[in-house]
Amino acid sequence: MRAIQWCWTRPATARPIIRLDIFRPFSPGRRPPIIGGHSYAMTKAPLVAKPRPNRSWTGPVADLESHLPAEWWRELFDALYLRTDGDVVENDANTQREIDLLIAATGIKPSDRVLDLCCGQGRHVLELARRGYTDLIGVDRSRYLVRLARRRATRLGRKVLFREGDARSFRVRDGLVDCVAVMGNSFGYFADENDDRKVLESIKRSLVSEGQVALDITDGDWMREHFEPRSWEWIDQNHFVCRERSLSADRDRLISREVVVHAERGVIADQFYAERLYSHDRIVGLIEEAGFKGVQLHDTVEAHSDRGQDLGMMAHRIFLTAVAPRKAAPKARTRPITNVTVLLGDPRLPDTVKKGGRFNEEDFETVQRLKEALAEIDGFKFDYLDSHPTLIADLRAKRPDLVLNLCDEGFANDAFKELHIPAILEMLDLPYTGAGPACLSHCYDKALVRAVAAALDIPTPVETYMRSDDQSATIPSVFPALIKPNFGDSSIGIVKEAVIDGPEALLASLTRIREMLPGRPVLVQEFLQGREYTVGLLGNPATGLRSLPILEVDYSRLDPGLPPILGYESKWLPESPYWTQVAYKETDLDGDSQRVMIQNASILFERLGCRDYARFDFRADAEGNLKLLEVNPNPGWCWDGKMNLMAGFAGMSYTDMLRAILEAALDRTATARETASVAA
Repeated sequence: MRAIQWCWTRPATARPIIRLDIFRPFSPGRRPPIIGGHSYAMTKAPLVAKPRPNRSWTGPVADLESHLPAEWWRELFDALYLRTDGDVVENDANTQREIDLLIAATGIKPSDRVLDLCCGQGRHVLELARRGYTDLIGVDRSRYLVRLARRRATRLGRKVLFREGDARSFRVRDGLVDCVAVMGNSFGYFADENDDRKVLESIKRSLVSEGQVALDITDGDWMREHFEPRSWEWIDQNHFVCRERSLSADRDRLISREVVVHAERGVIADQFYAERLYSHDRIVGLIEEAGFKGVQLHDTVEAHSDRGQDLGMMAHRIFLTAVAPRKAAPKARTRPITNVTVLLGDPRLPDTVKKGGRFNEEDFETVQRLKEALAEIDGFKFDYLDSHPTLIADLRAKRPDLVLNLCDEGFANDAFKELHIPAILEMLDLPYTGAGPACLSHCYDKALVRAVAAALDIPTPVETYMRSDDQSATIPSVFPALIKPNFGDSSIGIVKEAVIDGPEALLASLTRIREMLPGRPVLVQEFLQGREYTVGLLGNPATGLRSLPILEVDYSRLDPGLPPILGYESKWLPESPYWTQVAYKETDLDGDSQRVMIQNASILFERLGCRDYARFDFRADAEGNLKLLEVNPNPGWCWDGKMNLMAGFAGMSYTDMLRAILEAALDRTATARETASVAA
């Protein structure tokens, strides 16, 4: 049926007409919608040929498949997804029926370890928890949904381990799971069918001998014949969603386009997604090809909707189970102990960054807490090295399996020589945690990081670079401004007087900072007055990079007469109001802004050569535009630092965070060895 253009007429004083050019009209006899207090009558408008913009959302596109992002699933599953699909995926009755079917089909017992793969907001695994299952794991790619699942588990008082992870390579110890469930039509998202095979291989690896997999997916044959090419529906009082669907060129996937409209603000999302259409025979063949046996097809899964309208891919589904192959009994030996040498700053030497120029009681307490946390990690044996004059000889004598490089003070406690520590380790051919010399060198130069970010279209503050010997009269015109050394660590040189409001204050601050840090270039930077955030990343791009929940700096209790900054006083002077009045919290910033920061941090992580863990600081300007402040490879590792605070937001202990850094380094070095072996 050819498209018919519809519009709503309304009183002259009403808001602009909302046009629906591509979707079916209201059903006959249905009352016109009420938007913003006005009743809209429908009138048929003639079709008029008109040029379409490049990103056309006012009409059908000729080829949905050509607009489909290769990895659409990375960004789709957020708060808006729960709004558009909430009638099905937030429907308690649906969840209860699906768990009834899972238990009946697999026979799992409350004592069994169950992994809910692609768990989303945790609806299935939390329903199992309500029924008395106690050993539960949820894994999902969406950071937003995993965080929501954790909050729901806490609210219910249920203990469930939730992790972010890719279904093709999720981190669960091999051979420890009794049942893996992939519920709610979460299989077949990838563009390449080989990725679906990888998912099944990862599931098989995680299962105990003859463990079970349960798979709930769209009935591909049924969907090819019954999908709705176009539909629209109200999803709440303010939003409606319009959908358009078509089969891919090879008829192997169903491509969907979804336009979400707010009645007052207009279009708020225009997104594409797809799913592979597996027939009964084809999915059984794929599962058997992966090495599973005893595949059984169970009852068809029929979803119900609170709105009673378009069910899409959830409408008619296959539910099947299979048994993993028998595995040989594990050999009666434990994993070899990994010998780790922990490198620290030298407490015997001066340290100009610390209060009083030396190690303090707080520093010794921090090291003691570190040792206590590391002692809780199984499979590792730790020894500690902090004598820098004998560092090279000691490392040669020890030859550890891995070096945990926590010497952010730098060689001989010289911050300019932080890169010397990994350089020594490279020369000794010792694997180590964290960034290499080049990364540390690049990130120590703040202006260079800004240039890299700008080249990657990542917003940064307006900035002027002034050489140490620059006596020119040219003064930046952006005020208020923040003045800081271009080379520096631990906020050295950044104090409350660093925030300046005019040329006279600038000249005074220049004199102060040049006397304190002679020979260093200075940055005069736009002072960002909005909210301040930190993104923490763990892992590596090749083996899995994940973001911790974003931290926000809370200046609400700070004396209003003080500039809101995290400077030297906040880190090293316990008597300062910056130490006592500045707090930290998990941010409530909107999901889109959080995703942008995480994406920008991930790009910089890889481009600058960060490894295993890193921290990225952002701040908004007065208009709310988020801009990069700093990149911190090998950031502070102490128990009260930002990285550990963010790990705590994710439900991780201090020990968990340190273990994650160690495992990231081990995975990275193992992958590098495998790659080198293949190349040879």
